[in-house]
Amino acid sequence: MGQVSGSGGEIWAIPQDTGPMGMLYRKDIFDQHGIQVPTTWDEFAAAARKLHKADPDVYLTNLAANQVAAWHGLLWQAGAKPYVTSGKSDITVSVDDAVSKKLGEYWGTLAQDGVIGVEPDFTDAWYAALNKGKYATWLTGAWGPAFLSGSAKATSGKWRAAPLPQWDAAKPSSGNWGGSTTAVIRSTKNPIQAAVFAQFLNSDPTSAKMFATEQFFFPATKPLLTEASFLADAPAFYGGQKVNQVFADISAQVDPAFQWPPFLDRVATDWTETVGKSLADKTDTARALGSWQSRITTFAKSQGFTVKGG
Repeated sequence: MGQVSGSGGEIWAIPQDTGPMGMLYRKDIFDQHGIQVPTTWDEFAAAARKLHKADPDVYLTNLAANQVAAWHGLLWQAGAKPYVTSGKSDITVSVDDAVSKKLGEYWGTLAQDGVIGVEPDFTDAWYAALNKGKYATWLTGAWGPAFLSGSAKATSGKWRAAPLPQWDAAKPSSGNWGGSTTAVIRSTKNPIQAAVFAQFLNSDPTSAKMFATEQFFFPATKPLLTEASFLADAPAFYGGQKVNQVFADISAQVDPAFQWPPFLDRVATDWTETVGKSLADKTDTARALGSWQSRITTFAKSQGFTVKGG
C-alpha cells in the first residue's frame, strides 16, 4: 500500500495489479548461440556483444527510447531514489546521481556500440521484430507474459522467464513497470460507497482472481500471489514453465519505498526528449541525465515546489 499512500498515511487508491520486472528470453536463440541466462548486468552486456557479433540481425534486447516506465523500473531495481517528497511542496530530485549515472553509462554504451536496439515499443515495427526474432529478450513487467503470448504468436513455445540480471547478485532486487489502481475521484457523487466497492473489487478472492485469469492483471493481493492454482499455471507459450511463480517470487524483491513525482506526465516527456533521445541518437546518455534533472527542477520550481538536488 506504500505506493498508493500519502505522506500523512491517507490511502489515495486501492491497488489492482502490479508490474514487477523480469526478463522474458528466447530459449532457442540462447541455445543456438551458447548463451547462458545472464544473472548479472555484466553478463548481460557480454551476452549482448556476443550475440550481435554472431548475428548482426539479432539484438539481445531493445531499450525503447520512448519508454520512461521501463527506465523508472530499472532505476528502481538499481536502488535509485529519483524523487523524494515531503510535506505538500518539498521534493528532492535525483535523476542524475551516482546510481542514475551508472545506469546511463551502462545502457548508453550498449546503445552507442550498437549491440542493443532502441526503437520505440508498441509499434507495428516493434511487434514484427518480436515475431521475427530480432530481439532475444524483453525486459518487462509481470503483465508482459500474457501480453507477449498474444502479440508474438509466431514464437509460441520459444520463450522462457527469468529474473532481471542483478547489480549485486547477493542482494536480488527488482522494480515495477506499470501497475494500476482503483481510485475515487473528487467529483464522485457517492465517494464512500465507491471506496468500499473499490476495496471489495480488488480484495475479494473471486473478483481478484477474475482480474488475474480473465484480464491477465498480475495480482496485487498477497493471498492470490500464493494460491497454488495461480502459481501452477504453465502456459505452452513458455514451454510449460510456471511463469506466474517466477514473477511472484520477483514481486517479493520490489522495494515499496520507491516514490513518484507529483507531475509524472511532465517528467516522462522530459525523459523522452533528453535521455530517450540520447539512446536513439547514440549520444552521451549520462550527460543527458543532467539535462533531464535540470528540466524537472525548472518545471517543479515553476509549479511552486521547493526543490533539492538540482
